[in-house]
Amino acid sequence: MKTLLKITLFIAFVAVFASCQSSTDVKQILSNQDTKSAIMDSIANDSNLSIEMIEAMMNNENSKIMMKGNEKMTMMMMEDHASMMKMMKDNPAMMQGMMTEMMETCKGDSAMMSLMCNTFLENPEMTDMMHKKMDGKMDMKGMKH
Repeated sequence: MKTLLKITLFIAFVAVFASCQSSTDVKQILSNQDTKSAIMDSIANDSNLSIEMIEAMMNNENSKIMMKGNEKMTMMMMEDHASMMKMMKDNPAMMQGMMTEMMETCKGDSAMMSLMCNTFLENPEMTDMMHKKMDGKMDMKGMKH
């Protein structure tokens, strides 16, 4: 009888403890417009959180479909070069993330890599900057300017 009483008390204790635990309901938090706006503003204003959000979106099937289907918006962003350049200057971490992604993509796509190399070589300022950065670390013989 004592064993049954101990087991019952233990189960009751666990049940009381479990009921005291507060679980965060994400949908409830996001249903409040002010809270949702504050969360999104925090992510947008923090370069590390922005990068994490972009990575999360790139790894989510629904986001991939949305991004692929939204080519018109992408084209509008590309056409508005001045605002895009300002956005990248204002958020260097985002720019670095985009550049890293582009470099990784080029590693696996020889046509894209060739296009990027030609773009660098056709731009004298970039070519000079690359020469200065490399400072003789790489043999540039055979490369056309």
